[in-house]
Amino acid sequence: MKFDTSGLESTASVFGTAGSELVDGFSAAPAFELPTTTDKEAIQMVKPAKGTTTLAFIFKDGVIVAADSRASMGGYISSQSVKKIIEINPYMLGTMAGGAADCQFWHRNLGIKCRLHELANKRRISVTGASKLLANILFSYRGMGLSVGTMIAGWDETGPGLYYVDSEGGRLKGTRFSVGSGSPYAYGVLDSGYRPDMSIEEAAELGRRAIYHATFRDGASGGVASVYYVGPDGWKKLSGDDVSELHYKYYPVVSTEAPEPDRMVEA
Repeated sequence: MKFDTSGLESTASVFGTAGSELVDGFSAAPAFELPTTTDKEAIQMVKPAKGTTTLAFIFKDGVIVAADSRASMGGYISSQSVKKIIEINPYMLGTMAGGAADCQFWHRNLGIKCRLHELANKRRISVTGASKLLANILFSYRGMGLSVGTMIAGWDETGPGLYYVDSEGGRLKGTRFSVGSGSPYAYGVLDSGYRPDMSIEEAAELGRRAIYHATFRDGASGGVASVYYVGPDGWKKLSGDDVSELHYKYYPVVSTEAPEPDRMVEA
């Protein structure tokens, strides 16, 4: 058998005298210098600027969850109507801080897994189990660029439960948390007014007031202050107030005009 080698001719016959130079040019090293950027600098270059205020706390009757509704892209306000409190199931809520797409997707994913657990075991998943499930998922994606700071709040067979979970796989149990760029301001109001024996109305007012004060001081927080209550019968939305209207509720306008002098009336 004889092989046809006519197609294996030298490139010089195809490209002429410049053929060897052209081929060498493809294999030669680039003439420009490659950028030398460290991993830390690269992360800072693509790090998104985030801003929000969310909070949750446990009291004697259940859990109060509150959040604002502003989404920002750096210094630009992209939306004033983001739903940052996500219903996982009728007895459990999750809050959203960080990347909106990451939080929304993984909360929906958690809701699916909680429903599958309920179907397989004939009982609702506990708040502890749901938060651990989410923490394990996020831990498996650690270092891949996710941005999630969430709270899992709900009511199960043991009573109210509250956990903080982040995109590094961290998980904390507590009685009150606040997450987001406005959280230092919210903590100031929350810590000063918190009492375990509050009524539902008092607890809702505390959460609403903490969100308002955070939106007043933090430029990346604003929109509507939503307040949810989670109790033995499930979660219920209590209120959703525009923070610009809450400002005049907490700081009513007082007239600064001097009163008119009394005038004597003739008989």
